[in-house]
Amino acid sequence: MTQTDTTSAQEPVLVIGGTGKTGRRVVARLRERGVETRAASRSGDTLFDWADPTTWAAALDGVATVYITPLDTTPSPTPAFVEQAVAGGVRRLVLLSARGTDVPGFFGPGYEDGGPHGEGERAVRASGVAWTILRPGWFAQNFSEGVFLDAVRAGELALPTGDGKAAFVDADDIAEVAVAALTEDGHAGQEYGLSGPRALGMDEVLDEIAKETGKRAAYVRVDTDAFRAGLVAQGFDDVEAGLWTDALHPITTSAEAPVLDGVRRALGREPRDFAAFVRDAAARGAWG
Repeated sequence: MTQTDTTSAQEPVLVIGGTGKTGRRVVARLRERGVETRAASRSGDTLFDWADPTTWAAALDGVATVYITPLDTTPSPTPAFVEQAVAGGVRRLVLLSARGTDVPGFFGPGYEDGGPHGEGERAVRASGVAWTILRPGWFAQNFSEGVFLDAVRAGELALPTGDGKAAFVDADDIAEVAVAALTEDGHAGQEYGLSGPRALGMDEVLDEIAKETGKRAAYVRVDTDAFRAGLVAQGFDDVEAGLWTDALHPITTSAEAPVLDGVRRALGREPRDFAAFVRDAAARGAWG
């Protein structure tokens, strides 16, 4: 790795999804480095709405570097955004994609050709500018500030993941890799698969949380059809319920279990362990 690319650092960095899980962490780290940063979202300091392309031009004005947190819909708006960004003078793109996007069948039939993430990856590769692709697996933060939090707090986590395991990745590691790719040389053309340092099943995850909180949520194994029906009952449409169920498939099959080397390659250190994530989240009162 090299030192900060000062040429890029003198121009604003646009962070799409600047108030989200990885985006707000990227924004904080860039600003700590003294990099002028635009936190772009529907609620950020820079207005940006994937569904409203008229908001894109102002967000991109004067920007040379962009971190893209894509919208997970088909067709993806990422290719159109990339085209507009490059036409406006952007010279570096860092795309948040997903583990398994390049693996046929990884997410099941709902994500043919990598789904919307695959569309985004193909767009940045064909952009003609420097690009880096981040492919993280399931976030550790899904248990502390995401989709699993309410269930863990309520004492029962019901999922169709069986005895499958995943090497959950800390969102702080994702952000650090993103910042390196946004501000340093040596990351252009790189695809970083990002994971934690060990694989855990859901029972092991809940054990780790219980060690810090003193309260152990139960892991309830449900079948796929029952899980999908539960999502529909909560208001998801059939397509959304199917995609969400498919997204869990790599945990069920333990396709998310192998440890990846992206954090080590990008940062020169090992990824953060799940136990360290739990200690910090518990200290902040994530589980009450």
